[in-house]
Amino acid sequence: MLYSKKIPAFIIALFVFITGYSQKPQFSLATDISLLRSFKMGQRYWAIGQTVNFNFHITPKDGAYAWISYYSPGKFNNDLLATAKSPAILPQQVNYTNSAQLKFKHISIGWKRYLKGAPDIEKKWSIYSYAGFGLMLGAVENIHLVPVDTSIYVVPVRAGKANFKRLTFDLGLGVEFPIGGDIFLYFEGRALVPTTDYPSPYLFVNENAPFCGAANAGVRILFH
Repeated sequence: MLYSKKIPAFIIALFVFITGYSQKPQFSLATDISLLRSFKMGQRYWAIGQTVNFNFHITPKDGAYAWISYYSPGKFNNDLLATAKSPAILPQQVNYTNSAQLKFKHISIGWKRYLKGAPDIEKKWSIYSYAGFGLMLGAVENIHLVPVDTSIYVVPVRAGKANFKRLTFDLGLGVEFPIGGDIFLYFEGRALVPTTDYPSPYLFVNENAPFCGAANAGVRILFH
């Protein structure tokens, strides 16, 4: 609840800063496709996604961004070991495979800076970077390929479906080319670094996970 109250307050403060800093701020709307990779051991998978990105260009070099992205489900397996709750239970251990499917939506707000060029150049190309904070809204589904009786065995990850949340620190670096008519083509690399764990019994890997990187390609339209 505390985090949800801070987000609207931050957005209001950001809007007041933008309108107060520049009399005529420029605005861009962008969309891209992504190839996502989850890097954490025990939770590695590929997924594809899309981002809708709002940019507020406050100065010729600096501005604020806000985006929402969503990704297709990523699939991976974990070979696990269930242990008996009592010495009288035989066998004492059961080997099984958990088939997992994970997907998430991601909301991020932060600051964007052009290291070379500008958001409104008409020739050549630009390089930009950005950094911000995000909220990852995830869903996971686990299927035990060998049935395990959880009333008599302890399992390292539960079967079934569940939701989870992560706060993230988001970093990106991109290159951009004007293609005419206030339209720009861009390519960027993005890293989503979890800053919270919030352990879930449905995630076999919780610590610093999901840790993801993405390669994006998209189009940005500038509005004056």
